[in-house]
Parts: sequence; structure tokens; C-alpha cells
Amino acid sequence: MPINELDIEKVAQLAHLELALEELKIFVPQITEIVSYVEQLNELDTANVEPALGGLTPEGEATDSARNDEIGGSLGQKKALAEAPDPAAGHFRVPKVL
Repeated sequence: MPINELDIEKVAQLAHLELALEELKIFVPQITEIVSYVEQLNELDTANVEPALGGLTPEGEATDSARNDEIGGSLGQKKALAEAPDPAAGHFRVPKVL
């Protein structure tokens, strides 16, 4: 599927980025090249590859990370905010990121 300027504009909009027309023209071939490179993975034969669950222990042994989903109690607002460095009106206060 060829990448065009409309595709780049849509991704930029979703990412809240403003791109000039010149930037769009630069990004189209770059993104096309990246997508083509990643699409090479489709050529691999993965029929005999088992899905990976979990990771490895320090000894290199497989771990079993599969577990049953169980409903548990929540922490509660008071307890959750007890260790917050700067709680405010029942919420976590964090620095602005703009």
C-alpha cells in the first residue's frame, strides 16, 4: 500500500503535529521506506514458531507468565495518595508537560 501525503497528514493530526507542505514531501518517501523495510517480516515463515509467553529467568529458563484473571479489591483513594509527593484535592498533581 503506497503512503501518500494524506496518510502523513492524518498521522500528524493524530499526533497533534503541525507539518508544513515541505515537511510532508520529505516524510512521504522516508515513511514509505520504513514501512517497506518492516514489511520484510511478512516474508518470514513463522508456521513452526511457538508464541512467546513471559520471558526468561536469569538462568535462561522460560517463565510461565500465564495466570488467571482474578478480581481483587482496589487500593482506595486515601491509600493511593498517601505516598504521593504532591497530592491535591484527591488527585495526583504532576508537572505540566507542554
